[in-house]
Amino acid sequence: MMLRKDLVILVNNRDEWMGTAEKHSVHISGALHRALSIFLVNENGEMLLQQRALGKYHSAGLWTNACCSHPAPGEPTLSAAHRRLKEELGIETKLVPVKDLLYQARVSDDLIEHEYDHIFTGKFSGTVSPDPEEVAATKWISHADLEAWMKREPNAFTAWFPILLEAWYQHQGMQVAI
Repeated sequence: MMLRKDLVILVNNRDEWMGTAEKHSVHISGALHRALSIFLVNENGEMLLQQRALGKYHSAGLWTNACCSHPAPGEPTLSAAHRRLKEELGIETKLVPVKDLLYQARVSDDLIEHEYDHIFTGKFSGTVSPDPEEVAATKWISHADLEAWMKREPNAFTAWFPILLEAWYQHQGMQVAI
């Protein structure tokens, strides 16, 4: 099966399939679509962040969780999470569902993320091999250092990252101090 990575899955607020649409047009219209987000921690409890590649059409150069993407039409979300983790960061690891989250965030004057996001988490302590077309840089960071950085430079992060981070923190039983 050939994946149409330029298409996203349109859904309703219960994550039920409503059709497909071209990814860029969905971000212009703000149509609700299925997404996935991955949070990774290493053996020291540090979180892996990625800086989005400078050539991305939105949120270029901003920092976010390890991987954010969309499943292709007909592709199971967990399979898409594993595929994108390998494509973006060269990582293979077990992923566990955390929670599903419906959110909306303006990412620029003319682009909106409106996603039914499936959040996954995993543990990884090996070598990260980012694809430069997707990722400008990666960084392992402690929760305390991340919170201090986000308070100091909130505009260094994607619009969706604080929303997803709060959901991930709650799943981990941690308090959010951002």
